[in-house]
Amino acid sequence: MKLTFIRHGSTQWNKEKRAQGSSDIPLDKEGREDAEKLAERLETEKWDALFSSPLQRAKQTADIISRKVGLHIKFDPRLREAGGGQIEGTTEEERVGKWGENWRSLELGMEKPESVVKRSLSFMEDLAEENAPGVNIIVVSHGGVISYLLRELDPDNIKVEHMKNTSVTEVVLKEGKWVCDRFNCTLHLEK
Repeated sequence: MKLTFIRHGSTQWNKEKRAQGSSDIPLDKEGREDAEKLAERLETEKWDALFSSPLQRAKQTADIISRKVGLHIKFDPRLREAGGGQIEGTTEEERVGKWGENWRSLELGMEKPESVVKRSLSFMEDLAEENAPGVNIIVVSHGGVISYLLRELDPDNIKVEHMKNTSVTEVVLKEGKWVCDRFNCTLHLEK
């Protein structure tokens, strides 16, 4: 089984470096254009299923992919971005101004990484149980979710790195263990 994780296309808040979390922000023009390039890349392979976070930016990315690969989108709330609590919609400068340099150590209602990992692992376990070996599945989600999950699945190979918009990350289930074969790839944007 191969899962191809896609981070959604860019949004205006990405460009403004605002924490998005579970805020339902749409793709911007560049995000839609990049999602089209990504869809053209994915169109050349055979896919068995397409899952997406229900948040608008992921849904719009999945819609573009769906049209190219010919699959119906299955939405799963476990794929939504980590909740940002009070920091959603703010920039780093605004957070420091409001809560100080150590804002990350404060209880501001942000979803804990352990919670994100737990729900995304639940999604992965369900996929493994419900699908036959050898299937190829596209999963459109968010940078935080993908990063936390990959570091849990393949800690020897995955380090902390910013997930690029429309990046392709592939994990393969081999002998009961998920292994990352491709990480944070955006070759489709270089054309």
